Amino acid sequence: MKMKKYAFLILSVLLFCAACSDDENDAYKTYQVTVQLAYPSGSELSAVEGVPVKLTGSTGTTYDATTDANGKAAFTVPAGIYEASASEKRVSNGYSFILNGVKSGITVTETWTGDSVVEVALTESKSGQVIIKELYVGGCQKDDSSGNYQYDKYVILYNNSEQAATLENFCLGMVNPYNANATTNDYENGVLSYANDNYIPAGCGIWYLPRNLTIEAGKQVVIALNGAINHTLTYSNSVNLSNADYCTYDIEDFSLTNYYPTPSESIPTANYFMAYKYGQGTAWALSSSSPAFFIFSTHNTTPEAFASTPDYHYTAGKEGSAASRCAKVPTDWILDAVEVFSQAQLAKSQKRLTPAIDAGYTVLTNTQGYTSYRNVDKQATEAVEGNSGKLVYSYNYGTDGSTDPSGIDAEASLKNGARIIYQDTNNSTNDFHQRKQASLRD
Repeated sequence: MKMKKYAFLILSVLLFCAACSDDENDAYKTYQVTVQLAYPSGSELSAVEGVPVKLTGSTGTTYDATTDANGKAAFTVPAGIYEASASEKRVSNGYSFILNGVKSGITVTETWTGDSVVEVALTESKSGQVIIKELYVGGCQKDDSSGNYQYDKYVILYNNSEQAATLENFCLGMVNPYNANATTNDYENGVLSYANDNYIPAGCGIWYLPRNLTIEAGKQVVIALNGAINHTLTYSNSVNLSNADYCTYDIEDFSLTNYYPTPSESIPTANYFMAYKYGQGTAWALSSSSPAFFIFSTHNTTPEAFASTPDYHYTAGKEGSAASRCAKVPTDWILDAVEVFSQAQLAKSQKRLTPAIDAGYTVLTNTQGYTSYRNVDKQATEAVEGNSGKLVYSYNYGTDGSTDPSGIDAEASLKNGARIIYQDTNNSTNDFHQRKQASLRD
């Protein structure tokens, strides 16, 4: 009787141990999970190798992998409930892209075969990688107080991202009418006629760089729009635009001598912008008081092919006026823009850039050496690693009630070795202020 009892106990122990062994095997059993990143329909971006993907279990355990060239990431995980997530930052032709995606409720059990693929749909946000940091067009007073001088215009472009920017088929454009207070027929019932047509009219012609333009992260490029010479030799209140690192114009198509004297010999011809003219006149007459200025890329179309294609052309204002001839620049080609209103003509001024491109305007008092300068993104700039102790505050270059609300002196901080992040909300009212001195004079 005792032998039977002992045999029963031994059998029970063996069965219990076997069950425990099965549980342990299940606990250590793993499964293959494949995650596929799905890029937005119509996006210019597609799958690339090396994008980090994370699987997070319900207990908080995380597993990391990176994608292959097809956008797939492979994981080996135990049974559980998981959330897959991916985040990617990429730059392309002057834009910064941030892609994010999350997929929850991925249940991995003993029935998981590994044959199914978990798809994570990515959403895309897009911002300008290269921005207009400063637009100086208003000119200055002559030394003898006999009037003003306005043939020293320039623009500074800045790489506001963390990665180098390479711009292909890069162009400069301006909108008709040249002055914001001028009469325009582009309004219908108080709305710009092209507001919903996904283009911005480039008046008179465009400037384009025949080579790629590369700007390193946190660096800038100065483009002399008029007078690529040292103006301070004649007018001490002006600026020196003869630096060898600057870009400038070629006088082949637009040749008005006051606007376009022969560039300084120090500027290499590789830095010359070419022009394509479809309007009249010998100058690309960017307003000295209230321009609507923008930068763009024609992407896979050459600037010449774009500007010479009749399908892109139309005549603004008075029908048949060649002086008002424009080219329709698709809005998704535009990298950045700024609209300026004249302080003296503020009440009569009208927007020329659509809200999708620039929802506001900055105000300029011209002929006084003032310039339109972009505000600093205070929070983003202060968060940059290494900026502590390098940022200069107590900014005192604002004028006429217009200043940078961040209080950071961007130019002084840059000279101190800081990395500046400028504000970019696509609204010039928020993004720009009037600076009492051109930054090239600092």
